[in-house]
Amino acid sequence: MEHILIIEDDRAIARIEKDYLEAGGFRVTVTEDGESGCREALRGTFDLILLDVMLPGMNGFDVLQRLRDTLD
Repeated sequence: MEHILIIEDDRAIARIEKDYLEAGGFRVTVTEDGESGCREALRGTFDLILLDVMLPGMNGFDVLQRLRDTLD
């Protein structure tokens, strides 16, 4: 089963995404800010990351750059 990480600060949007993905048979993990999303992405094994751009603290572009720097 594919595992998807959602990094989204809007709980309503994250819930809708999570519900649809789970209904489609995916395993889903949700985080609400850039820092925790980055930690979770580096700790887990995910097939896809849905990343919001406008996040509190660390924005989506910064999360992506940190993941690229760490995983390269």
